[in-house]
Amino acid sequence: MPSSEGVYLGIDVGSVSTNLIVIDGDGEIRCREYLRTQGRPIPAVQAGLAAIQSSLPDLEVEAVGTTGSGRQLAAAITGADIVKNEITAHAVAATHFHPDVQTVIEIGGQDSKIIILREGVVTDFAMNTVCAAGTGSFLDQQAARLGIPIADFGEIALQAQNPVRIAGRCTVFAESDMIHKQQMGHSVADILAGLCAAMVRNYLNNVGKGKDIRPTVLFQGGVAANRGMCKALEDELGCRVIVPLAFDVMGALGAALLAKDYIERSRHQTSFRGFATSEANYKVTSFECPVCANRCEIVNILLEDENIARWGSRCGRWEAKPAIEREPHNAS
Repeated sequence: MPSSEGVYLGIDVGSVSTNLIVIDGDGEIRCREYLRTQGRPIPAVQAGLAAIQSSLPDLEVEAVGTTGSGRQLAAAITGADIVKNEITAHAVAATHFHPDVQTVIEIGGQDSKIIILREGVVTDFAMNTVCAAGTGSFLDQQAARLGIPIADFGEIALQAQNPVRIAGRCTVFAESDMIHKQQMGHSVADILAGLCAAMVRNYLNNVGKGKDIRPTVLFQGGVAANRGMCKALEDELGCRVIVPLAFDVMGALGAALLAKDYIERSRHQTSFRGFATSEANYKVTSFECPVCANRCEIVNILLEDENIARWGSRCGRWEAKPAIEREPHNAS
């Protein structure tokens, strides 16, 4: 790719994975990185930046967007131009691939969400960050318990002849029920297919409860790689479920598209700190504010001992956010 061609960087920092994506001016994906956060978001972002620079050394980054639960932290260390919530980022990425999308089902490592769109506009959404049932981490645990590579989980589930019924309301009950079914002699394939169906029921009865789910339906997030979950969704919804090309990095893609839209409209110069960020010395410190009874825990982000960002106070006394959650054109 020519060095003169401008590109746009999107970063999605979640509790389980940190995803980075580079798109060109036409919105085409040039590079993508999927990394495990492992409780260390700053090193994960730095590793992603280093990998991108290694793959495409002549990048000219025009704008950077961040999203995910660690979006403000990622924005602070990279100098992002725009910071957006996950709902907006996933919705923008979904409409990029399928303008006719009406429902987005997103299941990640630790949480899940549903987004309802009508004519490209978000009209409703819900998130589940409390219960792990049906998320990628729970499916990982069960695959490990059964001695099955998570990459093979979905293919094995598709081989089921008589899927068993698993209680899916709670991870504890689901695991106990799976063990009971094993002890009764049911096949692993039937148990895994039953687990997929239980996880889908749990999702629709909680996150999707009361939502007007209509096709076109997109399935996003890391769990979308599980073909057993895809089939269970299709069986329950009675319609085709589409897994988009960049299903596992859709948040990052949405952030990149939003950054592109913002910088083109504002005509600002990017505040991206550059790929040297991958080697910079960042440090995080914290203290408890003594001013009032709230006793807020304030977090400082330091770059070479210079405080570049601070947040955590309820009153805003200590706030110094790295980027404003700006509202891009035609996005909700």
